Amino acid sequence: MNAATSLIPGLDQIVRHGDPKRRADAARRIADLFLEGAAKFRPDHVELFDGVLTGLVPHTGLAVRVDLAERLSILANAPRGLVGQLARDDEISIAGPLLRRSPVIDEQALVEIARIKGQGHLLAMSERRMLSTDLTDVIVQRGDREVVRRAAGNAGALFSHDGYSSLIKRAGQDAVLTLAVGQRADLSEPQLKDLLAGSIDVIRRRLLEVARPDRRAEIKQAMSDISGMTERVESHRDFAPAQRTILALHGAGELNEAALLGFAKDHKYEESVAALSAMAAVKIATLDRLISGDRYDPILIVGKTIGLEWATVRALILLRLGKNRVASPADIEGARVNFARLMPSTAEGVVRFWQTRQSA
Repeated sequence: MNAATSLIPGLDQIVRHGDPKRRADAARRIADLFLEGAAKFRPDHVELFDGVLTGLVPHTGLAVRVDLAERLSILANAPRGLVGQLARDDEISIAGPLLRRSPVIDEQALVEIARIKGQGHLLAMSERRMLSTDLTDVIVQRGDREVVRRAAGNAGALFSHDGYSSLIKRAGQDAVLTLAVGQRADLSEPQLKDLLAGSIDVIRRRLLEVARPDRRAEIKQAMSDISGMTERVESHRDFAPAQRTILALHGAGELNEAALLGFAKDHKYEESVAALSAMAAVKIATLDRLISGDRYDPILIVGKTIGLEWATVRALILLRLGKNRVASPADIEGARVNFARLMPSTAEGVVRFWQTRQSA
């Protein structure tokens, strides 16, 4: 520690009265000294460095702090005060490495940061090797779609009963999240059934494909139970006249979004489904079965895939409900938000799955 103590006598003046350049230079020198000898330092030595660096590091440039955070993030004896200071930085390139993997940030600090910082900080935390239920409760409550998906896919994350309830509720409008939650080893059978009950058939089948072999039997049983609870009603609609109408429009070069919107506003279900079928290259029987179900997700998915405007998607949702049913403003707003958030690549993947797996 002789090198360290030789630096410290002059530091008080630098911290109190030194210009930013002198403070930054001192911070770099002392940080390098700590990092070079970190493996040999006793706790009291680390505490000494911590007290000095927390006063100097804020005066260094962005690049220096980013590099320091990256190097400190893997140290088991990194200065706790300095790590906490950097982990709370608004700049995610500084806070991120520490939030992802630093072993010295305690649980209380992580939860505190999760409650006040933005999505970048939450996303970094969701990648930690272990996540407690207290932390995931905050992540699920505050996190956006990407954050929650990442946390759900983290095998080291633990979720409380309330946390799982929130995950399952959000998964009802997010196929990717459904697949992530459905593959978790700690998901109970009742929770699996709740998850599948809130998803559409095509997502259930996809989950069955990607799940671990030991989980597939549970998924099949849950799907069977759900099928027994909700008897399937086959469509008796005659789509032949609508198909002729759509074929004529296509031949005239007039099969477009405006025509589809007109069908939806006029409550012409068969023509609307036939038009969607032609525009999305999905069989009429498949679309009819999906759209006439108890969720509006398929309309969002096919709408996003073929690039429909929200006004057309909204009209299709209202068409699905029928003339005599009124959609609540909250439901329509929720559908609008989900449609805006839905990634085209995700929607296109689901449609490809419909195209290859659904029977005519």
